[in-house]
Amino acid sequence: MIKNENSDREAKVLAQHIHMSVFKARRVIWRGRTFMIKNENSDREAKVLAQHIHMSVFKARRVIDQIRGRSYEETLMILELMPYWASYPILKLVYSAAANASHNMGLNEADLFISKAEVNRGAIVKKLRPRARGRSYIIKKTTCHIKIFLKEKSKI
Repeated sequence: MIKNENSDREAKVLAQHIHMSVFKARRVIWRGRTFMIKNENSDREAKVLAQHIHMSVFKARRVIDQIRGRSYEETLMILELMPYWASYPILKLVYSAAANASHNMGLNEADLFISKAEVNRGAIVKKLRPRARGRSYIIKKTTCHIKIFLKEKSKI
């Protein structure tokens, strides 16, 4: 079979086009170097971020570690039955992330699971409390930032 040079070029161009559309990569030049960055839009996920929540990072992480990787319905049951005060703001965040997924992306709430959840330290608010003999003690109010990502289960 005789191959035409034009057909080879077209095949290469088509292969490059298919590769780029599948991975949705883009080229970024930074400090003279070229990098290919894959956009993660193919995995649709709803995310929610709450900043400056008045609780300790360790107390929030204790609750977040229990729900990471679980389904949406199971997460709601766990958070409603947990005896910790930190579970209430996290429950509100999970509700909000599910509402974002269903309203903005059209995802079904029954197919969602917690793909990623993280708690980071926020600002520390410092107050002075007056004490005896003109002294003062410092009171530290810790805050944290909570991120929750919901992703749709793959249908295999």
